[in-house]
Amino acid sequence: MELKEILRHVDHTLLSQSATWEQIRQICDDAVKYETASVCIPPSYVKQARDYFDRLASADTPAVCTVIGFPNGYQTTAVKEFETKDALANGADEIDMVINIGWVKDQKYDCLLNEIRTLKAACGSKILKVIIETCLLTEEEKIRLCEIVTEAGVDFIKTSTGFSTGGATFEDVALFAKHVGSDVKIKAAGGISSLDDAAHFLELGASRLGTSRIVKIAKAQQ
Repeated sequence: MELKEILRHVDHTLLSQSATWEQIRQICDDAVKYETASVCIPPSYVKQARDYFDRLASADTPAVCTVIGFPNGYQTTAVKEFETKDALANGADEIDMVINIGWVKDQKYDCLLNEIRTLKAACGSKILKVIIETCLLTEEEKIRLCEIVTEAGVDFIKTSTGFSTGGATFEDVALFAKHVGSDVKIKAAGGISSLDDAAHFLELGASRLGTSRIVKIAKAQQ
């Protein structure tokens, strides 16, 4: 798979606590240059990034993606809903939310479904990706969450935040592809560090890749 094709599926990501606007602006510039699907950035920088892209006056600027309930997912549903509406008001195109892992362990599946539906309603026509943090779940829990996100009518199921004990695995993406509904796409995120791995995730069924390293590889090849 060609590098340019892989880049089209990348959510070019910077979510570190110490991220500055200068670093975020560089992420935005790189995303435009290498034609990534989106930039995935902290909520506090969404408005600046949207204004920056708008000043470029280009039809080819990437989507602005941000994270909600990040990285632990244990905020209340009301807080996540507020975060989501605030991010959208600031110009976000895509929302990556973290589920409440404790609710999974307690088998509070109705609560999970209600929360995801609440955020999907807040997103309207905007894209919602649901991060289930696979490294903390059993296979049975992963399959159940595939069913829940399908029932909730979300756009994507996402493997990981990249801030827990592990990231995306080939096995988890293959499991998602087997168990999510036909309208739910897959985002692999966390630890994707090579072109071969990126290509394999896409071959297994992922439509998006959350990573910063693929753009770094593209820069190194210039």
